[in-house]
Amino acid sequence: MTKVLSTAAIAAFLAFGAILTSTAEGHAAGNGCGGASWYALSSRTASGERMNASYLTAAHRNLKFGTKVQVTNKRNGKSVVVRINDRGPFIRGRVIDLSKAAASHIGMIRSGTASVCYRVVS
Repeated sequence: MTKVLSTAAIAAFLAFGAILTSTAEGHAAGNGCGGASWYALSSRTASGERMNASYLTAAHRNLKFGTKVQVTNKRNGKSVVVRINDRGPFIRGRVIDLSKAAASHIGMIRSGTASVCYRVVS
């Protein structure tokens, strides 16, 4: 029985690793789709600058700080270009966190979240 559990655990681990690899490749390529949320804190970002909700900025798990990304709301087709200056999101299924100003540009303030696609533009 222990061997069966070990084999099952290894298979699950390998499958999970394959999912992480394919997700990381999508992020490394500079584009992807998933959930987005917005935030308007007044603390420092991971890049060291102070968060300003009126700037067109965003948090991404691994894109380089300063990268410009076009984010498109899949529901209404509205887009905005943001600059990555923070790390996150840390909630499963979300791929980017937008500043309040950026979220307003793509029409997701009221809902708080949206299904988006993003691509690196510079």
